[in-house]
Amino acid sequence: MSTLAHVFEAEGLATIALGSQRNQIEATAPPRGLWCDFPLGRPLGKPNNPAFQHQVLAHAFDLLAATEPVFEVFAESIEDDGVEMMACPLPPRHDPDAHPAVDEARGLRPAYDRAVERYGNRVGAGRVVDADTITDVIESFARVADGTPWKEAGIPGVPSRAAQDLRGYYETAALGLVDHAPSAWAGTRWFFEQTEAGKTVLAARSAMKAADVKQPIWFYMAPGDR
Repeated sequence: MSTLAHVFEAEGLATIALGSQRNQIEATAPPRGLWCDFPLGRPLGKPNNPAFQHQVLAHAFDLLAATEPVFEVFAESIEDDGVEMMACPLPPRHDPDAHPAVDEARGLRPAYDRAVERYGNRVGAGRVVDADTITDVIESFARVADGTPWKEAGIPGVPSRAAQDLRGYYETAALGLVDHAPSAWAGTRWFFEQTEAGKTVLAARSAMKAADVKQPIWFYMAPGDR
């Protein structure tokens, strides 16, 4: 985005770049940069807090007055403690013949639909598969975890994107189960540590790594610290 900012500025269009990682925004040096020490994915800081978000935007728009390159730091930081996890009740088993993660995902569908109706499908499924076919992703990853080569397992598209759709489905469903905005990575921790689907993704990822699949193919199926 900082590179594009230079291109737009060269054509006479003023830009402002908001960054969540200081080293990146300093290295790319956009003409007008504002570093906000917020968790990744939350460029305006606090969900459902218009007053705080307007403070961030007001600071950003003030940079338009600069006639020379400028880099500033937003006054308030927001930390992710790395511990909080959403307390989301998972549905009980309904179909004992289905894979546990498939049964789980089906049980979460009402919560997913409630969240989409309330918030819109901002981070849910839809990049590779939609909510109606999310169980296809789970079944394909389960086959990989059981030893099927990933190219033969029926993964719809790039494995990392399929995994992102699955994670987005679950994190969106979680929003339909809680009554507050969780910390930035609480949903991710919940998905990988508490759900059958998250465990299936990690098992498939480990199987692909063990099979000497090229790293980019499996690595981005989960955050790098997993």
